[in-house]
Amino acid sequence: MKLYSYWRSTASYRVRIALALKGLSYEYMPVHLVQDGGQQHADSYRELNPEGLVPFLVDNDVKISQSYAIINYLEKEYPEISLCSGSAKLDAEIESFAMSIACDIHPLNNLRVIKYLTKEMHITTEQSAAWYEHWIATGFSALEKRLEKSETEFALTDFVSVADIYLVAQVYNAHRFKCDMTPYPQINNLNAKCLDLPAFQAALPENQPDAE
Repeated sequence: MKLYSYWRSTASYRVRIALALKGLSYEYMPVHLVQDGGQQHADSYRELNPEGLVPFLVDNDVKISQSYAIINYLEKEYPEISLCSGSAKLDAEIESFAMSIACDIHPLNNLRVIKYLTKEMHITTEQSAAWYEHWIATGFSALEKRLEKSETEFALTDFVSVADIYLVAQVYNAHRFKCDMTPYPQINNLNAKCLDLPAFQAALPENQPDAE
């Protein structure tokens, strides 16, 4: 198994957590998203993954892009350690929580969007930071309310689920961009609890072979 990844990629971080939780070994294939004009744009990588994004998983003859699709594949192909509940209702809630991050927060704040805003739309660094924090605050405020109603050990379950994976990866990015996290005690507590686990520690961006 090979994972094409970039240490700071939020989506790659999600997949690394899932792989670590499932105890699956893989070869780390670094793709630097900034160096050389972005190695994801190289013809050799585009031939492998036409989207030119990370993460990208190769498992024998299986080739998958997009973090949610990769994690879903891992869940079905390697179910021994599960990140889902098996309950249609609860799994829908887990997916809803994860997708609120993957669809409503992260796409507005990822690298290529920020680069477009600064380079093509010519917004200032301060405006870019305000844009980033606005969407973090909008999304995290809603997630904080959902967590306030939860009585489980982790986000929505008493075991680590996909919901926790997506949240922790996004919290890391929020800290990286110096967002104010004080309004979100539930999120902060959950993040700290997850980061105490070896699988989350192994997947941390700074613990990757291409970390700078």
